Amino acid sequence: MNFIITFIILFFFWILLSGYFDFMHLFLGVISSLFVAFISHDLIMGDVNIGRASKNVLRFLRYLPWLLYQIVLANLDIVYRTLHPDMPIAPRIIKFKTDLKTDMGIVVLANSITLTPGTVTIDVKDGEFIVHAIAERPADDLLGGEMQARVKKVEGGEG
Repeated sequence: MNFIITFIILFFFWILLSGYFDFMHLFLGVISSLFVAFISHDLIMGDVNIGRASKNVLRFLRYLPWLLYQIVLANLDIVYRTLHPDMPIAPRIIKFKTDLKTDMGIVVLANSITLTPGTVTIDVKDGEFIVHAIAERPADDLLGGEMQARVKKVEGGEG
């Protein structure tokens, strides 16, 4: 199955780049895509479980609206802090452990933290996150665990 998916992706990429639809170009595209898919399908796709991957994508799509809302709120908070005469900024470094099990879950959480203005993931090692927060409230919100719980749902856990 990985071979077929890799071939289809490569062939459509070939068509996109070539822009020609005559027999010779399509034939060469099929031959080239078959050859590259044969020698590299395990490198490109790995061991993919289509059913599990589609469930992960659906769970992630349910997570995205909440993340986008958090990004908007954090942007408004940053605008407030920037325009406030006292500039209420109190940078801090926080550490917390997570019980996320998969690499996907850890990457989603790390990127979600960094995408949210006011917080940046500095390092992740052995399930421990080190995060820079611009002030106490963004740090407390992160330590509250709601984002971790939602990412756990994306990962497939209870949350």
